[in-house]
Amino acid sequence: MVWTWRYEKNDGTVVEPANGAEEFSSQGDAESWVGEEWKTLLEDGVDRVVLVEDGQDIYPMSLHEG
Repeated sequence: MVWTWRYEKNDGTVVEPANGAEEFSSQGDAESWVGEEWKTLLEDGVDRVVLVEDGQDIYPMSLHEG
């Protein structure tokens, strides 16, 4: 299984990662990474992320507070 994040604007437009997509071997690793990187992603113009497992969307998450 491969876990990745898809980066999006609020309108659903995909934001391509500057350094390529990060790949993770577990959901926990992916969630820990986004927990550390969310502020940088916001600065890069990402409004929300979608956790993806082997091409299937698992859940979306806003990077904005509240």
